[in-house]
Amino acid sequence: MEVKVISETKNPLLRRTEVQFELEHAQAGSTPPRLEVRKAVATALKADANLVFLKRFATKTGTHSASGIAHVYDSVEQAKLIEPEYIVKRNIPPEKPKEEVKEQK
Repeated sequence: MEVKVISETKNPLLRRTEVQFELEHAQAGSTPPRLEVRKAVATALKADANLVFLKRFATKTGTHSASGIAHVYDSVEQAKLIEPEYIVKRNIPPEKPKEEVKEQK
């Protein structure tokens, strides 16, 4: 995946950087999962992946090119204050269910 940053705007009031990007994902074939895109954007911006929140991400019809908007916050706490709860949930990796310990008789 190749990430190309189109615009990067610093928003000091909300303590975040707003980024528009394009992503080429020809080798992946279909649209990559949100968490992989989040890591790729974090790598391109040299930021911590936990501070990157994807707002919108969509592949253009019939191409292997996608565009999106991401917000990179100064802290996770700031992100949770600003971003809606559903955006925060989308950008957090799902937890694996814990296996219950079975008692043997």
